Order: sequence, then structure tokens, then C-alpha cells
Amino acid sequence: MNWTGPLAYTGRKTMRFLEEAGEIVLLFIQALLWLLRPPFRLRLIFKQMEFVGVQSINVVLLTGVFTGGVFALQTYHGFSMFGAESLVGSTVALALTRELGPVLTALMVTGRAGSAMAAELGSMRVTEQIDALYVMAVSPIQYLVLPRIVAATCMLPVLTVVCDFVGIVGGYVVGVRMLGVNEGIFIAKIVEYLDFSDISMGLVKAAFFGLMFSLIGCYKGFYTTGGAEGVGRSTTEAVVLASVSILAADYVLTAIMF
Repeated sequence: MNWTGPLAYTGRKTMRFLEEAGEIVLLFIQALLWLLRPPFRLRLIFKQMEFVGVQSINVVLLTGVFTGGVFALQTYHGFSMFGAESLVGSTVALALTRELGPVLTALMVTGRAGSAMAAELGSMRVTEQIDALYVMAVSPIQYLVLPRIVAATCMLPVLTVVCDFVGIVGGYVVGVRMLGVNEGIFIAKIVEYLDFSDISMGLVKAAFFGLMFSLIGCYKGFYTTGGAEGVGRSTTEAVVLASVSILAADYVLTAIMF
């Protein structure tokens, strides 16, 4: 029996993972270096902020309101076994601001905007538009990558605030209006247990997630090969890798912050 086959396969996968991680870090460093160098392409940044932020509002609103509603429903039935229905509001608020708001917002925006970043840059790569930028003495990293990274990092905390707010409203509607939890107690427990640090830590997570998915999406698109088939492959890989990275990073950040 050949025992070297699995070891060689594992080694190749490990090396490829380390190579990709290094390339992503190098892309991030190059983008940082261009951040403070003119020309400052504010128009491109605002355009990407509109794409990542404003155009994602609808999906974030729907995600937040239904997440808050279903979480209130589940916690109410669980807490009612112990006579703790008064804690439904604070539990919903803490869960949304600390974990569900940043993570679900990042995952939804990754599926919408992160995939678009990978597809757009991948199409530009295979049609040699990125090479044309080099010929015109324009840095593709400054022109294409940096605006997307800045926009995603800035807009994801804003979208998370929207998700948190509508999620708490959804929990209020389900808990108070549908299940009969006392309105005053519902709000008072949120005020009592929800600290500003819970909200701020969630927003720090959101900014980090925005940086991650935009960087991965731009990396996968920027280094696409293989024509139209390669664009589809890069888009899929970008969404999968960014989503898994967000979930893994959430655990690490939670362990550090809380």
C-alpha cells in the first residue's frame, strides 16, 4: 500500500493554502500603500459605497427583521419553561448586536457584493482590461481593488447597525405584539443588559468582515485565469472562502473581545 499518496495530497493542499494566504496579504499591503498616495479616487470609492451599502439595504432589512422575529419566537418558548419571558428582549438584542447582526450581514453582503467583485474583476482580467490599465500607467490595485476594500470596510458596520435595529424591532413585534410579553419589561431589560461595548464590538467585527470579504473577492477576481469558466470558478471560490473565513474569524474575534 502506498502511504505517500495522502501525505503528498495534504502537502500540496497545505502549500497552496499558504501561497494563497500570502498572496492575499501582499495584495492587502499593496492596497494600504496606495491608500495614502495620490491621486485619491474618491468618486470610485463613493460609487462602490453605493453599490455595497445602499444596494444591499433591502436584503439586510429582510435578514434582520426575520432573524429578530424567529429568535424572539424561539427564546420565548424556551424561557417560558422557566418563567423567564422577561429576558426575551435582552437576549434578542445581545444576540443581534454581538453575533447575529455582524455575521449574517457579512454573509448576505458577501453573497451579493463579494461575488460581484470577483466576477467583475475576473471578467476584466480574462478580457485583458487589467493589462490595459498597466499599459496606461494606471495601477489596477489603486483603481479597482482599493475602492472596493475601503467601501466594504466602511459600509458593513453601517449595514450592521441597520440589521441590529430592524432585528430588535422584529423581536419586539413578535415578542410583545404576538406573544404577549410585557412591553415595558421587554424594553427595560434591553436598556439594562445591553451596553455600548456590545454594539461597538459588533461594529468592529463588521468592519473586519467587510475587509475580509472584499479582499478575498478582489483577490480571486484579480488573479482569475481560464476564460469564462475561470470567472465562474473564481466567483464561487470567493463566496465560499469568504463565508468560511467570516465564520472562523467570528470565533477568534469573539474569544478575544468577550
